Amino acid sequence: MTESYVQVAIKDTGYAVITIGREPVNSMNLELWQQLAQTLTDLEKNPKVRGVIYQSGLKKDVFTAGNDLNELYAPKTSPERYKDFWITHNSFLARLYRSPLVTIAAIRGACPAGGCVMALSCDHRIVTEQTQIGLNEVALGIPVPEYWAKLMARTIGQRQAEQILEFGTMVDAESAKALGLVDTVASNGDLLTTAEAAMVQRLKSPDSGRHATKQFLRAEFSKQWEAYCTEEYVGGWKMLSSPGMIQALEGVFQRLAKK
Repeated sequence: MTESYVQVAIKDTGYAVITIGREPVNSMNLELWQQLAQTLTDLEKNPKVRGVIYQSGLKKDVFTAGNDLNELYAPKTSPERYKDFWITHNSFLARLYRSPLVTIAAIRGACPAGGCVMALSCDHRIVTEQTQIGLNEVALGIPVPEYWAKLMARTIGQRQAEQILEFGTMVDAESAKALGLVDTVASNGDLLTTAEAAMVQRLKSPDSGRHATKQFLRAEFSKQWEAYCTEEYVGGWKMLSSPGMIQALEGVFQRLAKK
């Protein structure tokens, strides 16, 4: 039986709080992405739910450490599982980006890689003062996936995205706010309260106009992303199964083991 990593609490005021809990750092494996995708589908079908807040339920100050490296390390996976993994999580992210729900990421602490792109796919991002956020794949020897990089550029601008993506830079909370990467900086104890206040404010607008406007701004990009991931995995697997990439990921495992 698959362990449940996603907990959902539906509030009477019209939104849900999703708590992600895969100790110790919310490494996002296939099963976690599947649960997030199914939860989004269920909530979008629920007429009582107009918005969703994503938060971490970890003991550590980590929103999510990003994709589980075991899903990317060729000797520990297979072409079939990698295909399922890649399409599942990128389809979810693309759908999240255009979801009719109001979506808020409440980010406590570290938020690299897959955690960052999930936050970027939300409408509003609130971080704690200790947060470090970014797409840091290049620092690990991995290229940033194409649509992840494009999403970053759509959010903070092309030149700013180039400056941080090409060097795998993680930025602190205040720098992220200055870049437009996040919207609000809150203290640890006030994170969920701040996120809920932002949700209530956003839900004051009628849904119909907001839904349509969001589609105008995001649907074309989102659907291109979703379509592309079904072919992107082919080149991805070829890269991940190359000797150089296997060696690079082994180096990452060794550094993590020392920590």
